[in-house]
Amino acid sequence: MSNSAPLTGITVLSLEHAIAAPLCTRQLAELGARVIKIERREVGDFARHYDHRVKGQSSHFIWTNRSKESLTLDIKHPEAGIILQRLLESCDVLVQNLAPSATGKLGLTYERLSLQFDRLIVCNISGYGSQGPYKDKKAYDLLVQAEAGFLSVTGTEEQMVKSSISIADIAAGMQAHTAILAALLQRVKTGKGSNIEISMLEAMVEWMGFPLNYAYDGASPPPRTGADHASIYPYGLFRSSDEKAIMLGLQNEREWEVFCRFVLEQPLLIHDSRFNSSALRSQNREHLREIIQSLFSLLSSEQIVEKLDGAQIAYAAVNSMEDVWKHPQLQALNRIIPIQTPAGVVSSFAPPGNNSDFEPTITAVPAIGEHTRAILEELEFSAAQIDDFYEHQVV
Repeated sequence: MSNSAPLTGITVLSLEHAIAAPLCTRQLAELGARVIKIERREVGDFARHYDHRVKGQSSHFIWTNRSKESLTLDIKHPEAGIILQRLLESCDVLVQNLAPSATGKLGLTYERLSLQFDRLIVCNISGYGSQGPYKDKKAYDLLVQAEAGFLSVTGTEEQMVKSSISIADIAAGMQAHTAILAALLQRVKTGKGSNIEISMLEAMVEWMGFPLNYAYDGASPPPRTGADHASIYPYGLFRSSDEKAIMLGLQNEREWEVFCRFVLEQPLLIHDSRFNSSALRSQNREHLREIIQSLFSLLSSEQIVEKLDGAQIAYAAVNSMEDVWKHPQLQALNRIIPIQTPAGVVSSFAPPGNNSDFEPTITAVPAIGEHTRAILEELEFSAAQIDDFYEHQVV
């Protein structure tokens, strides 16, 4: 496998912080793009300081910022403009998740930049978009989960529950990544750059397609059903006699018949009028839960798994974080890889896109401003100019 990654030769400049934009640009970097991350002087991206869980470093930052170069810059400093100008001259993509009003004040709007850099692709990631009544509203992940309706359909009947991962940020980062790849293809055809607007709200609403359509035209929304699926059953959590949690998943009538015959060993249930369709099984889930759980309570997890495997019924273990790090399937797929960080080597995961034609481009997590001087030298600033930038606290 000797072919270079597909984005080799593409340079991405990113004014980024937190999760959405950094996750997007990390993926671009691992497809071969050179990503130059602009960080605040001295403190860097505030996500560097969320916690100290990975050898004294932030778990969020380590996750989203490998394979990049870090350049510190006070973008509000009067002398920062000349550095930004030279960076943009050699840049293919500008990604930013500053507040919409901030980009205008800095002159970093597509309308202005495209006059000088007509091949530049600009991707703006915001909470609620660049126009409308919410455009200046602060948007954090949990708040967008709430605005997009996610909380209203997640949890139990008694209590709403947030996602324990930053799904609104992740949704926006994934949509931005895809949109930038499409814009690069479009530029091949037109020779011109383009402007991309991604909001966390819109990205999260896209992920909410099932519950939104389920509640179409004023219909009742999916109920909050804890670990169970809201509209398909049995599709959820059961426990064995040794108190192991097993996630069971049945999705069609063929699986229901096999499950009744070979797992429950109660073939009369197949055509039971309470359970003989997907809708009825969901509607009468409490009765069905009692029947399944009464059997599972008599069997160990090993015995249940043996029955499910024999009947080829889908199921999963409810793994802890430690379990996932040791997951036999991830081990077999060679997914866990070493990554260099400022505090030493840590374990991480290879990106999930496995392409037979190229290897992902994976390099270290940068220290704050690690590449500042080298990048300025590459931009042909003299040693004296660079020293002045440091002295005047531009970089």
